[in-house]
Amino acid sequence: MTLPGIDAHSPSSSQQSVPASKQRRDALRILGLSRISRSRCFRTALQAPLLLVSLLMVAHAFGGPQWAPKNLATLLTWVHFRGLVVLALLFAGNLFCMACPFVLVRDLARRLHPPRWKWPKVLRNKWPAVFLFATVLFSYELFDLWSNPLGTGVLIVLYFVAIVVVDISFERATFCKYVCPVGQFNFLSSLLSPWEVAVRDPDTCANCRTKECILGTTAPRPEPSVDFQPLPILQRGCELGLYLPRKSGNMDCTFCLDCAAACPHDNIGILSQMPAEHLTTSGVRSGIGAPERRRDLAALSVLFCFGAILNAFAMIQPVYALESYVATWLHWNVEWPILTLLFLFGLVIIPAVMLGTTASVCKALTHSPLHLSDIVCSYARSLVPMGFGIWLAHYGFHFFTGILTVIPVTQAAVASTFGAAYLGRPAWQLGGLPERVVYVLELGFLGLGFIGSCLVVHGISHQVSQQLAAKMGAPWYALQVLLLLSAWWIMSQPMEMRGTFLGG
Repeated sequence: MTLPGIDAHSPSSSQQSVPASKQRRDALRILGLSRISRSRCFRTALQAPLLLVSLLMVAHAFGGPQWAPKNLATLLTWVHFRGLVVLALLFAGNLFCMACPFVLVRDLARRLHPPRWKWPKVLRNKWPAVFLFATVLFSYELFDLWSNPLGTGVLIVLYFVAIVVVDISFERATFCKYVCPVGQFNFLSSLLSPWEVAVRDPDTCANCRTKECILGTTAPRPEPSVDFQPLPILQRGCELGLYLPRKSGNMDCTFCLDCAAACPHDNIGILSQMPAEHLTTSGVRSGIGAPERRRDLAALSVLFCFGAILNAFAMIQPVYALESYVATWLHWNVEWPILTLLFLFGLVIIPAVMLGTTASVCKALTHSPLHLSDIVCSYARSLVPMGFGIWLAHYGFHFFTGILTVIPVTQAAVASTFGAAYLGRPAWQLGGLPERVVYVLELGFLGLGFIGSCLVVHGISHQVSQQLAAKMGAPWYALQVLLLLSAWWIMSQPMEMRGTFLGG
């Protein structure tokens, strides 16, 4: 479907809006990492420490104390890791995927068992990741993972097993692109980052005939030679299928910099961008096609936003009263059907009603010939900034109120492991910022998300129709206000100090 005002045969508007590379700052050059980033060891040097931390977390999950605030697995996973990830995404980009320890183990496994198959075409979309994203959110509540060190350790191990099984079976970065729930969260969030992996000089790419950035670098073929067998890849290109000269935004980009290492012209960097810019543009882009036409991406955006609301709602007192009321009304005495009902309403029914109503009002105001699902698909992207603001406020609450708790837990873990307090006696009095201070930060994060979503609504509306932009955008602005008020109410309630309360 082509929206009014967009010529399907014209160059992608998203490509037209990107400023010239000479006007954009390059983080790799600013930090003096341009040459180092092209080394094969660069990413490994980032992954190895995180792999070591992951192994320590798993060991502590299985062998350490099973009280969550004093276990490294639960504390680091649900308090520090989540908080650091969203803050990194806000200020720097997809740094976790760049340093992902799961990929390091995957690469080692592939040396023993190279993949032989291609991922089925029917699954080359975000629907598997949508299902797994929702499953992780449900499992987090069902198994109380924030208070379950053993369950958290099992989850980490399952993640390592899943990526190895998938990626030693299927070629390219199948797990990252189509399966990984954490990766999808990072992809959407990094659309709001001020940095993206991009080409420095488009003219250099226009004259390039070898396209190593996506095809990879091979050994030179002996001359003279009539052997047309494929040569071994010395340096892989982008395994997620993003051709850099036509790439736009950070969707599906893991910041792995394989493209930069493969480029013979040193023409790829981490360049500055306007946050959320690529959420407002339409048109075909490399690797993902036209986002406004992809229902799987729309569903992922909806899940991203409403999942943030539901995840935060599940940790305040009113949710327990609601669950108790439902249990009494339906005469249920087990949790999982009540939780299933809560997730069905929170992630399916309520979003469908709200988005369907908003699209209906939009259609009525503008007399648009578009189907309601097409309108929803076009505007679903506007939910991403608001959703990220809610995730940021929620995860920021846990992170900032428990930012120093990792110190005594680490001290205790070392003392119990080696039988001596090499790092000193555990300073259990350490905590974090006062809740009243963190609450101000939460409101700021929600405000940033709201402003970002309104700007995206504005951009989408003007792309669809310059004349009817105000009428088209009005109901979507109203939806953003409703989401903001809902999130504000949730953040104003007393929250559980999941994984951050430390006793003596």
